[in-house]
Amino acid sequence: MIQKLEGLKTTLWTGLAVSLTYVFAMVSQPYWMAKISLIEQVVYGILLVGVLFTAQFSRSRYTLIIAMLGVYYAVNNGVLSGEQQLIAQQDWFFLSATFTLAFLTSVKDRGLFSIHGLWRILGICLCIALAKLWLMSEPYFIKTAISVGISQVHAKSLVVELPLFLVALFILYKSLRHPSLLVASLLTSLVLASLVFHQHVDIPLSALLSLLLVHYILVVVIDSYYLAYRDELTGIPSRRALNQYALSLGRKYCVAMLDVDHFKKFNDSYGHDIGDQVLKLVAAKIMKVSAGGRAFRYGGEEFTVVFPRRNLKEAEAALEEIRQLIADYKIIIRHPIRKDKKSRNNKRADTTRAVSVTISIGLAEKESALSFEQVVKSADEALYRAKRKGRNNVSQ
Repeated sequence: MIQKLEGLKTTLWTGLAVSLTYVFAMVSQPYWMAKISLIEQVVYGILLVGVLFTAQFSRSRYTLIIAMLGVYYAVNNGVLSGEQQLIAQQDWFFLSATFTLAFLTSVKDRGLFSIHGLWRILGICLCIALAKLWLMSEPYFIKTAISVGISQVHAKSLVVELPLFLVALFILYKSLRHPSLLVASLLTSLVLASLVFHQHVDIPLSALLSLLLVHYILVVVIDSYYLAYRDELTGIPSRRALNQYALSLGRKYCVAMLDVDHFKKFNDSYGHDIGDQVLKLVAAKIMKVSAGGRAFRYGGEEFTVVFPRRNLKEAEAALEEIRQLIADYKIIIRHPIRKDKKSRNNKRADTTRAVSVTISIGLAEKESALSFEQVVKSADEALYRAKRKGRNNVSQ
């Protein structure tokens, strides 16, 4: 169940952030309403910035959403023609937006000016057509609903509420299944669109749209930061983050280099998928390091831990705990890859196997004349000494 709700934290934090922002906007409304005319003009600038910014960072789904919001806002304000049609066919526009959000949740970000972008625009057009076809079936839907005991009033409201409910469930599932700020933001967008459609929002559209656009831009910034400074496989800070962190270190610190023992042999025996799982496990254990240590993935099967304001004795004690924690952990491998023909033909062989991994650690302390790169090099040399001593140990 925990694995199936990996995106729970991201979804909750996104919902909380948007809710608090909305409450703050409501409470502070008397202060900014006096400048609402300025906000109405600024929205167009934010829309343009949003389109260019998201396109630059290849967030084509956001680019398409912001472009559609721009058209909607321009029509709603009379800048573009179609305001009367927008008012007369609110159900169609709302369902079109609902289906579009579901569609964009299902696809990945691709280049907008490519065949992928063309397919996404075509998909949005199909969502608009689907919304129209659904509303055209309203008489048949109401007739069916009445035949099963639903009142005509409730049946009519279900024409819009039923697809909204199903789409909300779908996006919520996608948001909870995997952590994604973008999908979580699409879920909050659907909630805000529903509140506007049902006239439960007391904030002017220009102010609400400005907040939503700023939210989208912040999501792209945060996502880009994680891509640049977080290791995609293990989720811990990357080597680039290590180099950035090194700039903030003082005169006293220790650096440890950690390496998974016999990792290439492990990969050859069980496959790269299992190897990736091992790296994730090791990273998760290293992240628990005490004594104020900061863990980073250096590259491949190598990790780095930096101990600011710690001496060798304090750092070694913390590293020894991590080394023992990893060595004691049993990894259950299902259907291990077998290399010889005899074992492959043996149908009675076990389908699971418990294995252990160990790490070797090299530790070095900052000295007055050494740069951070030189301390890392000293730790790397200590790591090789740990390997020569038989692995699964901490060496200085």
